Amino acid sequence: MAEESAAHRSGFVAVIGPANAGKSALLNAVLRQKVAGVSPWPQTTRRRQLGILTLPDAQIIFMDTPGLHQPRNRLGRAMHAVAGETLARADVILYLADLERVVTAEDRTLAAWVVEQSRGKNILLALTKADAVGESGRAQKISDWQSLFPGAEGLLISAFRGDGLAELLQRLADLLPEGPVLYPEEDITDLSEREIAADLVHEAALRHLRAEVPHGIAVRIGEYQERSTTGAFIGATLYVERESHKAIVIGRNGTMLRTIGADARRQIEAMTGRKVFLEIRVKTLPGWRDREPSLRRLGFLPAEETNDRE
Repeated sequence: MAEESAAHRSGFVAVIGPANAGKSALLNAVLRQKVAGVSPWPQTTRRRQLGILTLPDAQIIFMDTPGLHQPRNRLGRAMHAVAGETLARADVILYLADLERVVTAEDRTLAAWVVEQSRGKNILLALTKADAVGESGRAQKISDWQSLFPGAEGLLISAFRGDGLAELLQRLADLLPEGPVLYPEEDITDLSEREIAADLVHEAALRHLRAEVPHGIAVRIGEYQERSTTGAFIGATLYVERESHKAIVIGRNGTMLRTIGADARRQIEAMTGRKVFLEIRVKTLPGWRDREPSLRRLGFLPAEETNDRE
């Protein structure tokens, strides 16, 4: 009598960790397609995004979250709330730790919060950027991060080189509950092209701007029109908090804005597979990170969020 085939597994994996640990880079690597913005700056990811990986015997639904940090404004609190909601919804917690970083007191506080919020769910510790850390200091760094999650299984990975990813996916699949396919097999994310385009414009801006500007940047897509079967027009507004930042974003004779636009357009065309005409405007929206109406307008808070006064 032939052996019964293994049961199909499906479920949600919360991808969580400090800012810039490589969560979005991992999502892009396992999906083998760019769906999430990546940059050297923290807070590139500001909302939850699904990455749907359909395998022959499992469907792993990754929930990419904003980087964990101590909130300092309303935007930070909104991002922290997204992380908490994601942990509550997840079947498995995948915590990414950057081996290039030294564990800080804030890391310990946030790790304790993750353990508390996980409520006994399986936590898998993915130690990223293993390829960038020398053999001599690697063991101590691994020990430091693992001490924050007693009993959690740890795996060394590199999203850039692909090291350990096959093992990671197999382990995640093993930890998911038995269940059917939850999303159509052709789906790879829950975000629309319009939303991904906004993230790619934001990523391009972060990549090219000076250190004092990035955290105060937000992007809103006002127009996304198909002009033919092979092209689209995208009208984006890039918001900054200060007039001085607006001048930096535009640059002398508009050179910086053209650079950002050309970079974002290439990324969007690679994502959509068609030509794109991208028009970017820059506007000043003072203090938007701490203003509830602005956060709702930019999509960081739901329409019914709180009645706090400005």
